[in-house]
Amino acid sequence: DLFTIFLNIHYVYNLHQKNGFTCMLLGEIFELVQLLFVVGFTVFLANCVDYDILFANKFVNHTDSSKVTLPDAFLPVDVCSARIRENAFVIFVLIISGVFWLHRLVKFIYNVCCYWEIRSFYINALKMTMSELPYATWQEVQARIVEIQKEHQICIHKKELTELDIYHRILRFKNYMVAMVNKSLLPVRFRLPGLGESVFYTRGLKYNFELIFFWGPGSLFENEWSLKSEYKRGGNRLELADKLASRILWIGIANLLLCPVILVWQILYAFFSYTEVIKREPGSLGARCWSLYGRCYLRHFNELDHELMSRLSKGYKPASKYMNCFLSPLLTVVAKNVAFFAGSLLAVLIALTIYDEDVLSVEHVLSSITLLGVCITVCRSFIPDKHMVFCPEQLLRVILAHIHYMPDHWQGNAHRYETRDQFSQLFQYKAVFILEELISPVVTPIILIFCLRRKSLEIIDFFRNFTVEVIGVGDTCSFAQMDIRQHGHPAWMSAGKTEASIYQQAEDGKTELSLMHFAITNPQWQPPQETTHFISQLKERVHREATSDTHPLSLSESEVHSNLNSYFTCCHLVIPITSPSCPQFLLIFAFSLHRTDARTVSSGSSVWEGQLTSLVLSEYASTEMSIHALYMHEVIVGEQVWEQSRGPL
Repeated sequence: DLFTIFLNIHYVYNLHQKNGFTCMLLGEIFELVQLLFVVGFTVFLANCVDYDILFANKFVNHTDSSKVTLPDAFLPVDVCSARIRENAFVIFVLIISGVFWLHRLVKFIYNVCCYWEIRSFYINALKMTMSELPYATWQEVQARIVEIQKEHQICIHKKELTELDIYHRILRFKNYMVAMVNKSLLPVRFRLPGLGESVFYTRGLKYNFELIFFWGPGSLFENEWSLKSEYKRGGNRLELADKLASRILWIGIANLLLCPVILVWQILYAFFSYTEVIKREPGSLGARCWSLYGRCYLRHFNELDHELMSRLSKGYKPASKYMNCFLSPLLTVVAKNVAFFAGSLLAVLIALTIYDEDVLSVEHVLSSITLLGVCITVCRSFIPDKHMVFCPEQLLRVILAHIHYMPDHWQGNAHRYETRDQFSQLFQYKAVFILEELISPVVTPIILIFCLRRKSLEIIDFFRNFTVEVIGVGDTCSFAQMDIRQHGHPAWMSAGKTEASIYQQAEDGKTELSLMHFAITNPQWQPPQETTHFISQLKERVHREATSDTHPLSLSESEVHSNLNSYFTCCHLVIPITSPSCPQFLLIFAFSLHRTDARTVSSGSSVWEGQLTSLVLSEYASTEMSIHALYMHEVIVGEQVWEQSRGPL
């Protein structure tokens, strides 16, 4: 049933991202086995091992050999089972784990059945084999889906299917989450005594939000594509808010009761997942990653997972370099000296083991070598590169070219620790990420009961006011329509085009930037007339001001050469000059060379122009989006500075 396939088109996308049916099947099976292993192995270690024998605190009598083997430390089966039966907490954990595993098993069987149908859809309808799928882009798959709509009418409610319809079905709930973060509706930002403003948004908290709003029992949606009718009416909003608050309370209490089990699971999972990595690469805890909140804050409306991760991955290196600009000089001095003393001790121990390997059998020598190596690696993470140049403003602009969003007050203040601390909420230490996930079982019920419950009326109003029904798609978030007139912000080049109130406006230029990103990513998409006018007007304005002799952003070719050299000296990035990592002046210059159409390549008047044009075409979409993101931020900041300089009349 092709219509059923269209209703579950997110499975089509997931199967593509999981590289085919076989990879998906193996991944699901290993997840089930992994759960059994973690629980079973932990229970075995806690109840079935005699650690006195393992640590040589108790001797074992052997008739044939005096050598102690590993099985000698294992308790007999009857003793092991008796210890398990006597431990009430272990029994409770096993029961909860068993119920959860059975739930996962049922879900696994259901997913296998669904993905088998999707596999047939790929082979029979899209004419793509599973061996071809890992090497096909999603745009190719999407283009075939749009084409077969014309022949087989997989969506019975409309004649032709657009790229936006497909994105809406895949990202229905994620668009709601992006909108709620954008409007600061979710309680994820807190002001803590002594710590200032902090962000707490973990996978456990995100799971509970989705459980409450979208798919759990009693959620706001009656199925995957339709909001319950009572939430679309405003007459009983207070009653619905009380009902939602009560549901949040009970889910919070359930989280509180399950807190010990979830906490134990989080600790065990983190131990089994990260211990080997930390031993092999101790500095990995000092590495950074994009936080879960950062991914939601930086995500465009209608941006698929792989598009978001590709964009953030390109911004990882400049973001790391920017954060490394703020290493404490005092901490650097301490780290250098600690590394020196630890390295001296390690060198002596290594020399002794080379001279006589029996040194390793001395108690704590091997562990000392390991700990000293970890100490040296950690210290080195606090020692900056001696060739690094302090240029936070340039680095922040490079970051903006990729992530597209940041508060305007950061520009000009990139050297301040306040800006660095705010950016660290988006780009956090891996160790902080792990710590937040570990304490999430304790903090999540507190946030649900005392913070989210208070916002129940605002949540009800949000879903009523910002839900629209789209033919062939169902109920979607109105922000995901990327309608400038309905949700545009006057400060983001939408003045005179938007009729939205402050409540209806998307913050941080989310509507405008999302629209540009979607139009550039899907060049075959035909937007509405007003939207087309906004896009073409913006492109013309960027091109006109980039080629203007009087505009401060326009540069001559010699100036580009000069600025490019200083840029590489500052950032130490070996990248193509047309990469989205390049600063704004170079991107606008590149944009002016290839005009506004990537499909029209004119022969350059010089070797420089010809090579630059050919390189621009290879990364046209991401480069063009970087141009517009940088330009829109620059125009807004420039206009604000100009308005402030005018002062009162």
